[in-house]
Formats: sequence, C-alpha cells, structure tokens
Amino acid sequence: MKTGIEEAYKEILRYELVPAFGCTEPGAVAYASSKARNLLGDFPEHIDITCSGNIIKNVKGVVVPNSGGMHGIDAATILGAAIQCDSGELEILSLATEEDRKLTAGLVGTGFCVCHLEQDEGNVYIRVVAEKGDDEAEVVIKDRHTNIIYMRKNDDVIMDAGSDHDESDIDEMKKLLNVKDIIEFADNADYSDVYDLLKDQIKFNEQVAKEGIRNEYGAAVGRTILRIDGDGIKNRAKAYAAAASDARMGGCSLPVVVNSCSGNQGITTSVPVAEYAAELGVSEDRMYRALILSNLIAVHIKRHIGVLSAFCGAVSAGCASGAAVTYMCGGTYDQICATIINTLGNVGGVVCDGAKASCAAKIASSVDAAIMAHEMAMEGKRFAGGEGIVADDVEKTIENVGTVGREGMRETDITILNLMLEDENRIN
Repeated sequence: MKTGIEEAYKEILRYELVPAFGCTEPGAVAYASSKARNLLGDFPEHIDITCSGNIIKNVKGVVVPNSGGMHGIDAATILGAAIQCDSGELEILSLATEEDRKLTAGLVGTGFCVCHLEQDEGNVYIRVVAEKGDDEAEVVIKDRHTNIIYMRKNDDVIMDAGSDHDESDIDEMKKLLNVKDIIEFADNADYSDVYDLLKDQIKFNEQVAKEGIRNEYGAAVGRTILRIDGDGIKNRAKAYAAAASDARMGGCSLPVVVNSCSGNQGITTSVPVAEYAAELGVSEDRMYRALILSNLIAVHIKRHIGVLSAFCGAVSAGCASGAAVTYMCGGTYDQICATIINTLGNVGGVVCDGAKASCAAKIASSVDAAIMAHEMAMEGKRFAGGEGIVADDVEKTIENVGTVGREGMRETDITILNLMLEDENRIN
C-alpha cells in the first residue's frame, strides 16, 4: 500500500473516532453556548440560537444528557451556558452540576432562550448570540459539530474563518477511501499509533451497551430483543447495539466513541464487531483489523451522503459492521463487496426523523439486514447490478446511495422537519 494512503487512513481514524457525551447534536449546541457564555464573561440574560433544520431535528426528541431528563434546544443551550468551562467539546455536558441543572430547569420555557430556524447554511449550522446588559457574544459552528468558524464579542471579531472555505485536508483524504484499499489497509497496516482509539471505541461503546441491557431506557429495544428472541449471536449483535442507543437516547451519562460525528453510528460500527469477534474466537489483532475496516467503510459510505440528511446513518454503519463480520469470517474481497451491496440494496432508504428512542430500532434493523447480507455473501449470493440503486461495482453502488441520500431525499428531509415543527417555522 502506498504510504500516503496509509497515513491518510490513519488520520481519518484519528479525526473520526472521538469521544462524545450523549447525543452529538445536543452536545454541539451546548458546546457553542458554553463558548458564547465564556466569551461574554458571565451568565447571559438572554440567548438567541439559530440552527439548521437537521440540528433542530436531532435535538428535539432526545434527552439532553446530564440534564435530569430535559429535552430540546432550549435545555441544551441553557445548560451549556451554565457550564463555566471553555473546553470539553462534545463532552461538555459531562461537566454540568446539580446547580447548573436547577438553573436550566428554572429558565426552560420562559423565553430566556429563543430558537430560530436557518434554511440557507447547510445541514450543520449553529449560531449562538448571548447577551447581558450592553455586552453581546456570538459563536458560529458550521459543517462539523465542533467546527467553530466565527467568534465575536461586541464589535471585536476574535475569529472569522469565513463562510466560503476550501475543503479541509481531511475531506481530501476521505476522497482516497475505497473498499479495496480499506481491506488492504486493514490486512497490513501497523495500527499501533491508533490502537488506543480502537481500544476506547470497544471499551466505551460496549460499556454503554451493557448499561442499556441492564437498565430500562427509552423503548428498551435491546432488552426486548434478548428477552423475546434469545441470546444467540445474531440477536446479541442487534440487541447490544440497540441497547447502547436506548441508553444514549435516554440520557445515559456515559461517553461513547463516535463515527461520522454520530454516537449511534460509532456504536453500530463497533458493538456488533465486538460481539461477533467474541463468538468467533478471533484474536484481538483480527478484531481490531475488522474494526478498522468497519470504521473506514462507514466513513466512506457516509462521505457520499453528508454529515446529516434524511438518510438514516445506522444503515451505513450497520452495512460497515456486516462487512467487518464477513472479513472476520475470512471473506474475500468479492464477498465483502457483496455484503455491502446486499445491505444497501435492502435497507438503503430508511429515513432519519431525528435522534430519539426509535433510533435503537433502526440500528437493530440495519444490523439485522447486514447480517443477512453477510450470510448471503458467504453463500455467493448478491443482488445484481441494474436492480434499483444497485450497480455492478461496489463503488458505484456506494455513489448511488450517496446521491439518493444527499440529493434525492432533500425534499424528504424538509417534509420530515415540517411535520416535527408542527407548522412552527415551516420551511418552503
């Protein structure tokens, strides 16, 4: 493998596999709000927050972690502003105290925080303006959940990266992703310098999965699968991944390691891999190489779709974990490609209608489809090119799915958001 590709793939893993505390969208809102509060220098008297539709969609129904059970943009914004810390990024809410929660609960619904919908700034956009007396602080996040592009206090502009910017180095690196090279990288790379990232992903995400199995969160999808269908490996892979989401969406105060800016996707790329690795009795090295493959394939598929869209990210992540299972079972390049194609040809259209309890069910369905795709692939079966969005080539199939998710489901995204907002701030 060319050295440039190997280093790029490692850098992608370093960039993508980061810890997050609870659902990433409330975390991003709280992070922006916390930065604005610290820039202001005091707790504000009023906050205006403007968000893209997909941010609103993914904060509306989920429990804000470490909030004592509160939901919504205003809760995440106020709690973030209450936290007197200028660091933490997506783990910022882990720092909230009981005093912060009480302050937040007393201000939610009072008009202290007003949320506005931004239609023209892409799928990831958060603008917080915090005011106290004659002072005002503004923080803007765009394109990625922790990517601050603008900071201002009063008339003093502290940072301005501009709204028009070239693709970052990491975006260029992601263009090098392809299934063949990902498999070669997984087979041969010295991954010692990203070992700790992989180890943490398994440790943290399995820990949250076990929490979701032990305790009742949300709709308890994972617990239900185990209780009704038993604890065979197929059910464990689905149930533990779903249970981790049950816990996260239900406000569990444990961190996870994300993939493609999503904790649910980080869970889905890793937990089924860990469960199958234990069942198959593969070595730790083989498990970590499969985990590398799973993470990079998930990023590869998601790159074509975009960070947030109406296309459920559990599908791309579940597809990746199925490919990793095929890899651990000794599958060939063609069989791994068939697993990807079979998964995307089956569930490549599940909609994202926000972060909430039903995400766990979508994860279970995606993992189930990926396991079936793996079994078909190992039997030499795959959907044929020209059938729907499936192409003869795996890369073209991934591109087709990206086009559906990014372009074809744009109106779907708007329709879902309009339904969720119930005539308030409707998008035309």
